[in-house]
Amino acid sequence: MPGSSTTETLTERRKAATRLDIARTAAALFAEDGLRATRAEDIARAAGVAPRTFYRYFATKEEAVAPLFAAGAQQWAEAVRDAPAALSVPEALRHAVARSLTADDAANVESLEWVRSLLRMAAESPALQAVWGTACHASEATLLAALEERVGGGGDTGVPPPLALRLAAGVACTAIRVGVETWAASDAPAGGELGPATLAARCLASLGDFPWAPA
Repeated sequence: MPGSSTTETLTERRKAATRLDIARTAAALFAEDGLRATRAEDIARAAGVAPRTFYRYFATKEEAVAPLFAAGAQQWAEAVRDAPAALSVPEALRHAVARSLTADDAANVESLEWVRSLLRMAAESPALQAVWGTACHASEATLLAALEERVGGGGDTGVPPPLALRLAAGVACTAIRVGVETWAASDAPAGGELGPATLAARCLASLGDFPWAPA
């Protein structure tokens, strides 16, 4: 039923908005009070939700920032899917990096700064490192699907993607992750030669003649 579908869509949007609001609140409290001193109950209170609502969305306080990690990681993988069809795979990857890690958009810069702050905290928090790793793994799956569509053979065929394509997705995601993490460990601005977009592009370029698509 059309009405039912619309209601479900609105409900999912509200849930996503709530998750993101909790994530931003958690990140702000972590930065202000420290990760160790911040409790899940503190995040719930500051976000204006009941503790039971918090735990409905997240199992731990560290997982509360997962939407912030996931948004950036998924954004660049989706940008590969949206890249012009005429571009080769490496060109599409560079195109996606330039779009998703750009410092020309204020909202994007704000998101990148949140990620930088959280990655610095993750250096001393295995739980937060695990959340970041999960986000990166999810973006790898999204990228793999985008690469399948780009080189052909996409769609739900039930046939596993070729080994070469899985390797390409893993290598590309690792290159981007290294670029972002290197920038996050520095005090460089989001734009310029030491920004995440430039560093990620350099990581991709360093791969040289890597076979991005199966022969």
